[in-house]
Formats: sequence, C-alpha cells, structure tokens
Amino acid sequence: MKKNKTTNAAIFIPHLGCPHTCSFCDQNKTTKAQNSVTANDVREVLENYAVSLKQRNLTAQIGFFGGTFTALEWDYREELLRTANEYLKKESKIFTGIRCSTRPDYIDEKVLSQLKNYGVNAVELGVQSMDEEVLSLNNRRHTSEDVRKSAMLIKQFGFELGVQMMTGLLGDTPEKSLYTADELIALKPDTVRIYPAVILKGTMLGDLFERGEYETFTLEETVELCAEIYKRFTEKNIKIIRLGLNISSKDEEKKRNIIGGNYGLQLGELCIGRYYFKKMLTFMQNSNVRKFVIYTDRKNISKINGHKSENKIKFEKLGYTYKIKEKQGTDLEIEPCENNVF
Repeated sequence: MKKNKTTNAAIFIPHLGCPHTCSFCDQNKTTKAQNSVTANDVREVLENYAVSLKQRNLTAQIGFFGGTFTALEWDYREELLRTANEYLKKESKIFTGIRCSTRPDYIDEKVLSQLKNYGVNAVELGVQSMDEEVLSLNNRRHTSEDVRKSAMLIKQFGFELGVQMMTGLLGDTPEKSLYTADELIALKPDTVRIYPAVILKGTMLGDLFERGEYETFTLEETVELCAEIYKRFTEKNIKIIRLGLNISSKDEEKKRNIIGGNYGLQLGELCIGRYYFKKMLTFMQNSNVRKFVIYTDRKNISKINGHKSENKIKFEKLGYTYKIKEKQGTDLEIEPCENNVF
C-alpha cells in the first residue's frame, strides 16, 4: 500500500520565550502575529489542517515554530502541548507526532520529559554556527558545547534531532560555515535546515549593513558554499528539509523589511542544481566521451537540469550533452554513450 506523503501542520509562536535578540532577528518584523497563541488557536489551526490534510491524502507532524518553545513558561507550554496531544489521539491517522524548535541552551532532562509525555517526537535546535567568534559577534549567548550537550541529550531521550545552521552571519567565512556543517554532521542529526543570512531593517545586522560595516556573502558565494554544504549532509544521509528562506508572496510587509542577503525559492534550486552540476561534471571529465544518459527519479529531473535549465546550458557550452531517462528511486546514475551516440 502506498504511504501518504507527509508535511508539517505549523503553529507559529512568535518569539515567545526567546530570551535574547540575536543580530539577525527583529521581533517586530519577522511575524505579524504578536499576541500569545492560545489553546483555542491551536484547536482551530489543527481542525483546519485535519480537513485539508484528509482532502490531500497527507499526514503531518504538528510543529511549534517561530519562538523558543522550551523557554516558554512551563504551564503555558503544557497547555499548548496538551491541546496538540488531543489531536494526536483524535486524528491519529492524520497527525503523526509533534515537533518543536528551540535554542541549545534551553534543553534539560525535565523539559525533555515533559515533551515526551505529550507526544513530541522531534526537536530542532537553532544552532546557526559552531564557531565561537561567530556566536559571540551575533549575540547568540550560547556556545558550541551547549549544542553538543543538548543534541546528545535529545538523542538519548529518543527524539528525532533536527539542526538549523545559518551562513553569512557577522564574522562568518565560507571556511567557518563548512566547519559548522562538519561539526553538525558529527552530531548525527536526522534533519537539517540551511539558511543563508537575510538582513532585516532594524536588526543589528541591518544597522551595520546600512552603515557599510557588514555585508553577507554574494549570491554566487552562497550558491557555491551551500552546494558544498548540501553535498556533505547528503553524503551522510542526513535529510535536508529546507535550504534557503522562502517568503510567501502574500507577506509583502516582510519583504519590505529585507534590505540584503539571499532568499527565495530559486535560491534552494540554484544551490541544489550546482551540487548536481559539479557531481555530473566530475564524472564527465573523467570519461572520454561527450554524450551521456542520466538515470534518475522523476522528482530529480528539474534539479539535474538546474534552475531554468542552467546546468543543461552550461554542459552544452562545455561540449557535453545528455539525455535523461526516468528510473524510479534513483538519485543519479550516469552512463557514457559509446561512440558518442545516444
């Protein structure tokens, strides 16, 4: 029997519980909703999700995002968890668990026991960097050792571990971002989100940017760097669930407050396309033919061709051509065409 596809039923807790203001964060501009989310709000959201998910034949994890969930006041957090847990039981064929995002310095055994009791099965850590200087310059107020300790504890409790990293922060370099990726890989997370820095007006980074004292990586630097980060996580079978910040076309207010950085749906496509281009090019350059057959799953075809067929065009300029044939479940297989004939 074919498995239902899965997604997130997202409930945003706008900055509640967050004890600090990091360099990239403006609490008044990253979300429109500033009021506390109530148990009734959670019920309404999940009722709507249940109807929609059934219609689309999807399952979902209930996700508490947007704030530092484990830093919320204990009773309030328990109220939200209890309500979400009601829907795990009420709609058990639709909702598969609960995930939340938090800071590495707000994890302990007591908190994790509470999460476990209410059906949470995944915890994501907003790490951003494993370089101590970058953490300090960007007001993160936690250390890389905090990350290691909390990750270990999360795994000991049997949760799925997610990590989030950010490239191009104040003081960051491509080498430091690659170091962060390698350090996170060593923690053996189940999932990762990779976010190139986006500069918001009114933030510390925004103020420095407007004074000409800070600039994040260029688009080309970001694509090249994130393609390599993507490669490293992929080779270790760590699922990349987000690459780049996607902003809804409806969220014009948020767009107006962005004054620099790299974001948007096409960013992830560019980075993943670059990963496939480099992988294919290495194979082609080690072959003595110019024509190739690429075998891949249908879902990967656009990734292999690249954003707006960028890869296909690049290869043609280099004198290489390829034909794609669908092969279910295959990521990428390349077969040289003997005598350069398809």
